[in-house]
Amino acid sequence: MATAMHPLAELISYLDTLAEPHILCDTEYRILAANKVYRRNYGSGQALVGQTCYAVSHHYTEPCDMVGEACPLKQSLASGQRERVLHLHHTPGGEAYVNIELAPVRGVDGEITYFVEKMEPLGVSYGLPEARALVGRAPTFRRMLELMARVAPSDATVMLQGESGSGKELVAKAIHDASRRADRPFVAVDCSGLTETLFESELFGHEKGSFTGASARRIGLVEAASGGTLFLDELGDIPLGMQVKLLRLLETGAFRRVGASDFLKADIRLISATHRNLRAMVQEGRFRQDLYYRLNTFPISLPALRERNTDVPLLAEALLSRVAPNRELHIAADAMACLMAYDYPGNVRELRNVLERATLLCDGDTIQPADLPLEVQDAVRRGGSPSDGVAGMEARLPGTVPPTLTELEVNVLRERLARHRGNRKALATELGISERTLYRKLRNLG
Repeated sequence: MATAMHPLAELISYLDTLAEPHILCDTEYRILAANKVYRRNYGSGQALVGQTCYAVSHHYTEPCDMVGEACPLKQSLASGQRERVLHLHHTPGGEAYVNIELAPVRGVDGEITYFVEKMEPLGVSYGLPEARALVGRAPTFRRMLELMARVAPSDATVMLQGESGSGKELVAKAIHDASRRADRPFVAVDCSGLTETLFESELFGHEKGSFTGASARRIGLVEAASGGTLFLDELGDIPLGMQVKLLRLLETGAFRRVGASDFLKADIRLISATHRNLRAMVQEGRFRQDLYYRLNTFPISLPALRERNTDVPLLAEALLSRVAPNRELHIAADAMACLMAYDYPGNVRELRNVLERATLLCDGDTIQPADLPLEVQDAVRRGGSPSDGVAGMEARLPGTVPPTLTELEVNVLRERLARHRGNRKALATELGISERTLYRKLRNLG
């Protein structure tokens, strides 16, 4: 009988025993309780009980779904089931991505009475440029993070697909760091340029005297990665003759050093990456079909930088702090317009190179368009890429006053709003911000 009379007290007591941050909400989004871990990690000393979850988590004045984001509480009310979303959450250290898992709690009448919400820090990426990990807020970037968060806790084989320079090794390391193998080795192998013999020796190791120059036994990278993660970069360059041995490794965990007769076992998680079209290579007979399906268990596509150009300012700020850590450098508004208009065939790696060159040419504390490569300077004059935020801006003649940051923002927002025919929700989704944030910005800019 006591259980029926005091369910809330017992729920609160239970939440305080949990190691992860949890809150208890009612159906009106109000926080009824927050456990000790949540108060320590996200409380910032403020009173949480009685506030709405969206006010604490996002500093919104309306529920998430009213400002263009997924609301797990509303989804759970509709489905009656547990829901999971990825949110950019306010913390005492700034904004950070967290996995939100929300479960409904039903009363004796079967109706949903409360919601228990668990927060799991993603641990691999952040929305702000201060972070030293993956940086971004664009919708395509968030979709990639959601897949990473889903697969990281498992041992599933992951295939990363993306253009050169899009950060495949960084994503692979982030998945490793968010897995149960995080305290074990992460070993990266660049498969490009390795002959079949060299590839086998590098991957599986060799015995002394197994070939000319093998003066001592050497363990391979598979053994070095035992218990951890093996990352095979440029998967499409693996010699055809080696693919069957890699398939055996994946299916049985068994391998043999070059020159040895006994098989060894390795407990590894495999992440691979390629910029090639492996499906086409399978059809052409240049890649084994059985290996392709074995490796393609959980594919993740990495967006090209031109597909998330709204992240360029965040990335530029983060990269500047890395290429010139001892200088307080800023980027002029017209220089940023050039950076956002450029297509970046080399993706984030190329942006880093562009900024490193700019820091060497910049004599003051502000990077100007003249400090950027000519092809980047010309991007605005050419009209930029179809996905950029500065399309249609004309090149400014020498001697004219460069635009202010406010002018640039007005031009960008006006052009994009026109493209979406005034649909603020669609524009907010494209920019990777909430609809309320966009509304406030439009109002402030007049």
